[in-house]
Amino acid sequence: MESLLYLVHRIPYPPNKGDKIRSYHFLRAICQRYKVYLGTFVDDPEDKKYIGDLQNYCEEIFCPDLNPKLGKLKSLSGLLSGEALSLPYYRNTAMQVWVDKTIAAQSIKKALIFSSPMAQYLEGHPDVKLIADFVDVDSDKWRQYASSKAWPASWIYGRESVKLLQFEAGIAQRADATLFVSEQEAELFKQLLPDVASKIGYVCNGVDTEAFDPSACYPNPFAETEQAIVFTGAMDYWANVDAVVWFAQEVFPKVKAGFPGARFYIVGSKPDKRVLELSQTDSDVVVTGRVDDVKTYLAHARVVVAPLRIARGIQNKVLEAMAMAKPLVVTSAAMEGISGNGDIEVSVTDDADRFAAAVGTSLRAEMAPLWLNRRFVQENYAWAYNGSRLCEFLAATGTGHER
Repeated sequence: MESLLYLVHRIPYPPNKGDKIRSYHFLRAICQRYKVYLGTFVDDPEDKKYIGDLQNYCEEIFCPDLNPKLGKLKSLSGLLSGEALSLPYYRNTAMQVWVDKTIAAQSIKKALIFSSPMAQYLEGHPDVKLIADFVDVDSDKWRQYASSKAWPASWIYGRESVKLLQFEAGIAQRADATLFVSEQEAELFKQLLPDVASKIGYVCNGVDTEAFDPSACYPNPFAETEQAIVFTGAMDYWANVDAVVWFAQEVFPKVKAGFPGARFYIVGSKPDKRVLELSQTDSDVVVTGRVDDVKTYLAHARVVVAPLRIARGIQNKVLEAMAMAKPLVVTSAAMEGISGNGDIEVSVTDDADRFAAAVGTSLRAEMAPLWLNRRFVQENYAWAYNGSRLCEFLAATGTGHER
């Protein structure tokens, strides 16, 4: 089998958050066709114990630690160098040495990078064919952050948006193909950089629908008297923090007025200080922190919410709730990239009053699985299909054939 270098900004296991779910399933797909040499970072000490779980997929793994606090300090050097702050954050001498040695020792001719900053490790290897999975248009996400923050954060985020787009443009010019998580993300990037439009594609996210199976038996984490409203996601991620704060402060009080048994569960690792404060000011808001199995919370939720006000790409949390056939209330930003038309049953609104009313409708109704939503996910977001699409892009790399 041909050798392939796979560079990922965060260890692709366990698949317990959006980017790791995608990078893990991509790894499962490519290891069927390539000898994979994986270079990645561990930014959470809890994940170090899982490095061995990746051995079955890879010929070799290089997995140095990345300290987020130190990374943030390192990123400030970008202000002096004039580059995007994301680049020095992920810059690591040991990783560069390993990449250089691996390319030489294994005669690597092809590489897949996951997240644009990882492309910096191939700058000295112009002969290596490159597929770049940007996932989202991160430069536009920073633009959204800038518009919602006060100075000086607005200036820093605005600068990052401009600088990162400049870097992304260079990578897209150099790569054989640049991929995104949805057709909508790919189209946005084409609009930003029309000169590389012919080399832009997309591979959607997916759900393991055998694992996310509403007919399976899951232990109930809720009290019998509770009407559980569930949000899932990494709770140190700013967009998720903003979402639950908005819901808890602007929507949930309206829900509780009509449903005194309602409780809002925020399920996800590393809860931010602002998230923890929500449970301190309202006893009906429960912050779980990291859980062993998010499916137990989804399975017994009366309604799942995704009140994201800033989002890019496809939200795994939405697809997973749909795969579990749960009632779902979301904002329009959370549904971006998921276009089911009349094939799905999801309440979408950006207004706090309407959001509360939609949640109330689900709490009032009998709990009946929404099989329409599950079937939609099975037919359109299966990892087997999306993994095959990724491999098609890799197969075409260097052949002169465009997809």
